[in-house]
Amino acid sequence: MKAVDENRIHQVFEIGVWLKGAHAFIECVGGVLLYLVTTATIASWVNALTQDELTEDPKDFIAGYLSQVASHFSVASKEFYAFYLLSHGLIKLFLVIGLLRGKLWSYPASLLALGAFMIYQVYRYSYTHSAGLLVLTVFDAVVTVLIWHEWKIIRQHGPV
Repeated sequence: MKAVDENRIHQVFEIGVWLKGAHAFIECVGGVLLYLVTTATIASWVNALTQDELTEDPKDFIAGYLSQVASHFSVASKEFYAFYLLSHGLIKLFLVIGLLRGKLWSYPASLLALGAFMIYQVYRYSYTHSAGLLVLTVFDAVVTVLIWHEWKIIRQHGPV
């Protein structure tokens, strides 16, 4: 029965790592797009997306908020988010590749990186109160536990 449980945990580990890889890829694409697109273009896209909603309901909270954020989105902010997304995504992609290939260095490196990312996400949450950051942090915590478990098994018995 224990071998079945370990196999199931390993499968969940692999799914979690693949999902982290997909998220990292999306972050990289988002970072590159932010570097390539101007703030004026971003503002015009947001205005095009929110214009009908604001015409129908000028007090629409979400559309109004998005429109306001887009109009105040500075080049410095855009460059920060682009750098953050691209660097965060590249680090995670590098670690995901190591984990999927079973490279021993990638387990402790992933634990350190995810721990640092979670600390930063909680810090950012204290300012933004974004539910998305909480969801991401909980997912990172689950993947961290899975990585820790997998690393412990590999150190004791070799690869699963």
